[in-house]
Order: sequence, then structure tokens, then C-alpha cells
Amino acid sequence: MCRIDILNDRGYLRGDDAVSDYRLGMIMHKVLKKYLPGDAESQDYAVLLQWDNIYYEKATTQLNSKKSVVRLGLIQWQMRHYKDIDELFDQAEFFVDAVSGYKSDFALFPEFFNAPLMAKFNDLSEAAAIRRLAEYTEPIRHRFLHLAVTYNVNIITGSMPWVTEAGTLQNIGYVCRRNGTFEKYEKIHVTPDEQKFWGLKGGHQLRVIETDCGPIGVLICYDVEFPELPRILARQGMRLLFVPFLTDTQNGYSRVRHCARARAIENECYVAIAGSVGNLPRVENMDIQFAQSVVFTPCDFSFPTNGIKAEATPNTEMILVADVDIELLHELHTYGAVRNLKDRRTDVYEIQYRYGSKND
Repeated sequence: MCRIDILNDRGYLRGDDAVSDYRLGMIMHKVLKKYLPGDAESQDYAVLLQWDNIYYEKATTQLNSKKSVVRLGLIQWQMRHYKDIDELFDQAEFFVDAVSGYKSDFALFPEFFNAPLMAKFNDLSEAAAIRRLAEYTEPIRHRFLHLAVTYNVNIITGSMPWVTEAGTLQNIGYVCRRNGTFEKYEKIHVTPDEQKFWGLKGGHQLRVIETDCGPIGVLICYDVEFPELPRILARQGMRLLFVPFLTDTQNGYSRVRHCARARAIENECYVAIAGSVGNLPRVENMDIQFAQSVVFTPCDFSFPTNGIKAEATPNTEMILVADVDIELLHELHTYGAVRNLKDRRTDVYEIQYRYGSKND
């Protein structure tokens, strides 16, 4: 038998059992000589093992506002015509109110949810029309920030076009926190059609965003199909990944869905995807949409066997509300059947974010 003493944030195991069970996350420090004099079976030897206590929390005088169970509210947005931004936000506020009524911590909107406002620019070329749409981006951010504070919910604004000071057109979005602050995120990879018809250029900014529910990541649609990006975010501490998307066909949707599902397993995190549904006549390059919003989980004993926490009805306007437990991810990281983050062979390969420091 072995004796275990939990001291501070680590447990020290001493005893006459010289076999350490690596599955319990133990680290062998050294062999102790003359530990039990006269014990013939151990020949006076023992092994000093370290067992980290993942449940230990250092005492603090500050109020800990981080939540273990986080409620997500996904908006599966119906594309329809709106005469102006006020009418668009009547619908947006309805959904924010709805997810707030269920006490959600986050509200996730889809990529280019504001595309119906391009209808009034349909006489222009596609590239010119989306630049006119970009004129609404700052007012939309301001309105979402007001809603986040009013309804006490962190809002991920999907995505919107944005013209930089250099005149480059990018696809960006905002995390509007319920404390009245916000952070911007950028789409790194743009699709061939986005380049061809709209002249979109990829951004460079990739980092986790701190919230009152812990660090989160946001990747816009196509970006989730590149596994390097979520891995970099995971190395920065991301445990919740939000993916606003816009897909016109089931083929495109399947790419986003299956890649997002893989990212949840690879990075031991939750992944929430939300898209738009329906048709949008008289808006060039935005004719049809297909979506089924989902919350994905890792695949282990503490999670659904298929890695799906909740999913919406395909191609139907609705909200999807689901709870995710962040503490389960900490347990998975240490005691999971497989440990994708810990078992990486960093002696063989690495991933580097060139606009920051080495991340892997």
C-alpha cells in the first residue's frame, strides 16, 4: 500500500510500491534508499512520486468571477429583407433578449448576418456594394455593445466587412462584453470567391479574448478549416471556440461542421458554430444559405459519446441554448483516455504564429 499526502497544490506519494501509474498523472522524482529498514519485500527502497491536485485552488482575497458552467446562446439567423439598420436591429435585439431570458453568458451571431442591408446597393458591383455595407459596421458595433450591457450577455457579433485605414477590405467582428468593453477579431483566410467577387483580404490578428467566463477564441467560418489556428489559441489558454459561419450549400456547411468537430477533439475545448438560413433575393452573391448550428465537445467519458452537446434543426430560424462545463476540460487535460495537448511531440514539430511569439 502507498500513503498519499496532499500538500498545497501538489500531492506527494510515498510508499513501498515502486510502480508508478502514469495514467494517474504521477511524476517519479527519485528512488529513496533505506526508507523502510528491515522491510524484506521492498529491500528498504521506495519511490518518491508527485501527483498534481487539479482541484486545488490557491487561496485569494479577491472575488473569483470565473464560472465553471457556461451557458451558450446560438442564433440561427433567417436572412430576410430589412429596409434599414433600425429594422435589422429590431430582429437582432429580439434574439439577444431571448437568449438573455435563458440567462445565457454568450450570444453568437453568424457571419455576415447584416448582408440584407446590401439590397439597397444592388445597382452597384458586388465589390462596391460590400464596401457600402462596411459603412454600417461601426454603428452595428455600437448598438451591439449597448445590447450587451442592457441584457447582461456577452455578444459575439458574427462578422461584418471593414475598410482599413489603408483601404483594404477585411472581414471582422467584435466580442462585445457585458461590462461595456469590446475586442476585435479578424478573418485570417478568405475564400477564393470572397477574393474574386468582393476583393476581401485576410487579416493577421489571432489571439484569445478574455471574458468573465474565461479566455475564448473566435474564428470566422473558413478559418476553422485550418487546424493551426485553433491550436495556437489553445496554447494561449482558449477553452471556448466560437465560429460564426455563412455557407450556401451543404458541401460548404459539411466542411465547416466536420472541421469544427475535429478542432474540439484536437484542442480539448468546446466549439460553437452558428450560421444563417434561408434565401436572400436581389442581393448578389448572397442568394441562398444552409446551416445547422451546433455545440461540439471532446469525445471522452465525461462528454457525449458523439461529441455533440446540442444542435439546431437544419435550415430553420431558431436559437440554440446549451450549457458547457469548463471544469470537465481541466479533468480531461489531466486524466483523459487520450491527451491531445499533453501528448504533442514538440521535439518533432512546432507551430509558430509569425505575428507573435512561438506558440508550440
